[in-house]
Amino acid sequence: MKTAADAPTIPGTPWRTAPFRRFASAQLVSATGTAMAPLALAYSVIEQGGGAGSLGLVLATNTVPTIVFLLAGGLFADRLSRSRILFLGNLLAAGAQGALAVTVATGHATTTSIAACGFLSGTAASFTVPAAQGAVAQIVAPEHLQRANALLRLPGNAVRVLGPVAGGLVVAATGAAWALAWDAATYAVAAFLLLGLRLGAPATPRGGVLADLRAGWSGFRSRTWLWTYTAAGTVLVAAWLAGFQLLGPLVAARDYGGARDWGLVQAAFACGLLAGTLVCLRWTPARLLTVAVAASGALALPLAAMGAGAPLTLVLSAAALAGIGLDIAIVAWTTAFQRHVPPAEQGRMSALNGVGERLAVPLGYLVTALAAQAWDSRGVLLACAGMIAAAAVLNLCVPDIHRVDRRTGHDGPTATG
Repeated sequence: MKTAADAPTIPGTPWRTAPFRRFASAQLVSATGTAMAPLALAYSVIEQGGGAGSLGLVLATNTVPTIVFLLAGGLFADRLSRSRILFLGNLLAAGAQGALAVTVATGHATTTSIAACGFLSGTAASFTVPAAQGAVAQIVAPEHLQRANALLRLPGNAVRVLGPVAGGLVVAATGAAWALAWDAATYAVAAFLLLGLRLGAPATPRGGVLADLRAGWSGFRSRTWLWTYTAAGTVLVAAWLAGFQLLGPLVAARDYGGARDWGLVQAAFACGLLAGTLVCLRWTPARLLTVAVAASGALALPLAAMGAGAPLTLVLSAAALAGIGLDIAIVAWTTAFQRHVPPAEQGRMSALNGVGERLAVPLGYLVTALAAQAWDSRGVLLACAGMIAAAAVLNLCVPDIHRVDRRTGHDGPTATG
């Protein structure tokens, strides 16, 4: 069996490697369905009479598996073939979304059935996310990681520009079932593409599960930049998802033009993501983590705009700026992570980071849903925006954040921790 050391890395542009092209193609196909999925999920709940409480329960249930199973996903990603994990995870997601589409189309969807399908989708993500994080480092030479990360996001972000608009039109015209069925089909195609990737298991010492967990926790805790970034993300991610995914479509349905206008907001956000990717293809900042933290603060803008009752045009502009900031943050963070964490540890480190960032999300959904019922939704949106800004500013006060840059890493001088 091949190991990480045998990975098919080729000098030059990442596009010169067949495995990278296959991996990128799977990402692109899956993105065409994922772009419609949040809107379709939200309106599948709304169509069956659900409000903030029902939607909050569905979104929380989707997130719970990424907390419960993500550590297991990280362990598997450091011990088994990451391409096989990606194949099986996409196959599971295809089945879950397909089942959800059928229940919605036949009129048998309930909050419970929607939440159950969401639980399965979240379980699939808990295994594919850490595997994908490490797979890129197996395929691409270290000096090309930022370009590879940006290239992976470029086609997907391009699809997301039209995806939400198309999803809004599809949901408005025919209901949520067709958009969910498309999402299921794209997961199935992505699974087929990933089946031919054939990456070997990482070259990591085989210890017991508990020993691997202890070693992973020790490595995570020793990197100050990693655990403080994760701690800030615990607040930032929960506030963003609760504000944008939960309250966003509900406020759009009440104060704006419903699914159509919410589709436009998501499309503006996607345009920003695409613009942010293009920036990352040209700009290579030295202080990767500083840029990632600062750029993530832009997520407060659309929540503040909707909370202030701004016109739709201003909300669209704020969503575009948030997209630019988020994509710059994701590419910079991913590159810093891949350069400063050894490949054999990336599954566990990614899982611990993912668990930390998602830890407060289910509670955030439920608390936000209750708060929206007790107070005005706009005030809750403004509170979410304030939490995002505060998390970014406080994280920038950590000295180690500013010491992680592209000139150091596990393949060169050690940055910190």
